[in-house]
Amino acid sequence: MRIRPTLLPLLGAVLAAPTLAAPTFGTASENSLLAHIQVLASDEFEGRAPGTPGEAKTIAYLEQQFRRLGLKPGNPDGSYVQAVPMRGQYATPRFSYQEEARQVQLRFPDDFVAYASGPDEQRAVRDSELVFVGYGVVAPEYDWDDYKGADLRGKTLLMLINDPALPDPRDPSRLDPAMFRGEAMTYYGRWNYKYESAAQQGAAAALIVHETKPAAYPYEVVRNGALAERFSLLDDGTADGPPVPGWIHLDKAKELVAAAGYDFAALKQAALSKDFHPISLKAQASFDVSSQSRKLNSHNVVGLIEGSDPVLKHDYIIYSAHWDHFGIDERLPGPRTRQIYHGALDNASGVGALLELAQAFQALPQRPKRSILFLATTAEESGLLGAKYYGNEPLYPLARTIANINIDGINAWGRTSQIENVTSGHSTLDELLARHAIAQGRSMTPDARPELGSFYRADQLEFARQGVPVLYTKSRSGYIGKPDNYAREVVDYYVTHDYHKVSDDVRDNWDFSGGLEDIELLFRVGHELAQGGTRPQWYPTSEFRTLRSTLSLRAKP
Repeated sequence: MRIRPTLLPLLGAVLAAPTLAAPTFGTASENSLLAHIQVLASDEFEGRAPGTPGEAKTIAYLEQQFRRLGLKPGNPDGSYVQAVPMRGQYATPRFSYQEEARQVQLRFPDDFVAYASGPDEQRAVRDSELVFVGYGVVAPEYDWDDYKGADLRGKTLLMLINDPALPDPRDPSRLDPAMFRGEAMTYYGRWNYKYESAAQQGAAAALIVHETKPAAYPYEVVRNGALAERFSLLDDGTADGPPVPGWIHLDKAKELVAAAGYDFAALKQAALSKDFHPISLKAQASFDVSSQSRKLNSHNVVGLIEGSDPVLKHDYIIYSAHWDHFGIDERLPGPRTRQIYHGALDNASGVGALLELAQAFQALPQRPKRSILFLATTAEESGLLGAKYYGNEPLYPLARTIANINIDGINAWGRTSQIENVTSGHSTLDELLARHAIAQGRSMTPDARPELGSFYRADQLEFARQGVPVLYTKSRSGYIGKPDNYAREVVDYYVTHDYHKVSDDVRDNWDFSGGLEDIELLFRVGHELAQGGTRPQWYPTSEFRTLRSTLSLRAKP
């Protein structure tokens, strides 16, 4: 780890609105950021899984830090926590399919993973017809319907991950930007949507075929997630999937399809047409899912800087970062440190950044005019549950919430000349971020890896769904003094070797100089908003714009 004892220098005057003074950002250092990460990712914190001693230690640490920084309790009840009622589940599934006279038994979790959706601890599906449904997408805006009115009640759906990748008729080497946003993944490509879609069709089960490139992570990530405790919000009231949702390894999906007399590549090609219809695979699927479940309260942690203006203090900017990870898997070979999912970059680093931001705001000579909430969320790894719960049960009116700035992972590989705006194209926060990036001598670029669907994979999505403009950035391009392919190499190495693995631990070769510049940039954006800057607005083309309009009708004067 390359440590600099000096404070982060200013990188030029901020191009703020004329009436706003440029704030001083001089409290953060690589030392203090690393210290937070070392604590949160230590063996003592046991992987920070919800509902475990690791959570208790994490909550205590964050409360201690918020108090040390002088933040007020963020919950109006006078505490630093918001209880998030959840259900935890360990599932042990069995899956087989019958093809004519041949029965095939698949192995959990190497060949497939599956769960019992809802509160039932035992779930059985018997002799359910297997049907290939392409991408499982119904998108009226693209005149796309993979189901075509087929009766899929009680059936097991085999689904492709990601969106239909349709070539551009003007340039077949590229994807058509008029269909599913071209290279970018839309929400239709996410596993959450696939399960929701299957539930709407009345399916008994849904298996998503895992492919590393379109999923954006290897099968091992799915496998490891299935071995950990799976969480859902208690009494959420929404169907998050069919009775049995799951994944199947690509090789096993190919075998299943071949047994029915089909070629997997040919089926994938057929699924790229608007004329696609569901295809029976001439096999019967059966599932038995045994689960151990429990009810628990996990916690979001919230600290508040109350605004100084008597009117604007009722407006809020929310900085968020999830604190949770996957805990301990004692089935892994020891020693114990190799059984702990440390989650150093994901997301002890983001929580460390949250604390550095809180310290920077507290170091200002005068409190900002608007209030700032620092929110450390639970259960992001289980489907953005802490953020979703806050969106459903906000501590402060969402209609008065100006923006959410989310942090999930910090650049640990050096300075960059660019900042990627993962949420670009949705709101006027683009313009604010671009202006402050220029003041740093950098430039703002759109998401360099739109095919990963990062917008839909982190907590800011739940705020966007509530109509709150959001900002989420990454540094995955333009590393200063490095080859052009350096960014892709280090990011791809992390995703392949460390992401959601016990090896995501503190490294000696980290360089947070670029990460601190990113934190400073988010500080300056939030500071301008907190000083009374213009409220961000959704662009007319954003699917979230109408949600903000609904919130505005509920706003209090």
